[in-house]
Amino acid sequence: MEPENVKQLLQAHLDDCDIEVAGDGRHFDITVVGDVFEGLNAVKKQQLVYAALNPQIADGSIHAVNMKTFTRAEWQQNN
Repeated sequence: MEPENVKQLLQAHLDDCDIEVAGDGRHFDITVVGDVFEGLNAVKKQQLVYAALNPQIADGSIHAVNMKTFTRAEWQQNN
């Protein structure tokens, strides 16, 4: 699976988010920034992202994911 495919899966599930994906075809580094995470703790944020990728994780298309999730306000404070 290419990083662009992973990005498209995430875009289909996470409205109005800025998404960056890098990877080698099985291991991916994902950064998602969006207000969809507002009010959620870190675990809930990750669960939203994993929900978009669960079928590909289950069938082995995606082996590992490192992710960073931010609300837009958090992103502005950290960058």
